[in-house]
Amino acid sequence: MALPAPPPARVFAELVPGQAPIPTPTPAGHGSPPAPSGREVHVSGSAELSAGPDRARVSLRLGSRKGAAGAARSSVARRLEYIAQSVRQRGVPVCIVFSDFGKMQNVCNLLVEKLGTSITIGPPHFYHTPEAVDTLRRQVCVAAVGNTHRKAQEVCRLFGQSLGKPLLIREEETKEWGGHIDSHLLNSLDSLTLQERIQRATAYASCRVFAVFEIRGKENKRNKLL
Repeated sequence: MALPAPPPARVFAELVPGQAPIPTPTPAGHGSPPAPSGREVHVSGSAELSAGPDRARVSLRLGSRKGAAGAARSSVARRLEYIAQSVRQRGVPVCIVFSDFGKMQNVCNLLVEKLGTSITIGPPHFYHTPEAVDTLRRQVCVAAVGNTHRKAQEVCRLFGQSLGKPLLIREEETKEWGGHIDSHLLNSLDSLTLQERIQRATAYASCRVFAVFEIRGKENKRNKLL
């Protein structure tokens, strides 16, 4: 029985001999500049990053029972007292957006302490602003390029060569996942802790790039020691 064929090998990097450079005339009295080696190293690299949510939206509703406001809110600050009375009279929910989750917890605890059962606070909804998503996309692309550059340096050092300037950098694939909670899972989140909710709302992104770098020649021994 014949053995199955082995899977195709994945290329970590390749050293490509380029075309021989065409000599150019040098003006009289000037030394000839060093000609490019015409050799290249082709590498691919990837990176994966995550970013927790940067905003949380909390919904609260005040009851409309009369006569219970005076004693329950006697120690509340004047501004909080005014807001509480206004919302109580209208009986409408209010949404508060936080960027500091520690302050969010403190504010919610204060409201429950001061207003008691007359206030109902919904669980926080964590999400990302468009700016945070764009930042994650840029960071993962830059990280992939950095990983690719370091890989090319290691390959060149393995053969005693010096890495030159980049000739081509191409973003080949970008993936994004997470960062939101499906609607059919909302009811199951009531028992989750704050950290578990943040983890569920964390966004992930990966990026793969391809790059071509010039090989300059033998690596400088002095630079190798640094």
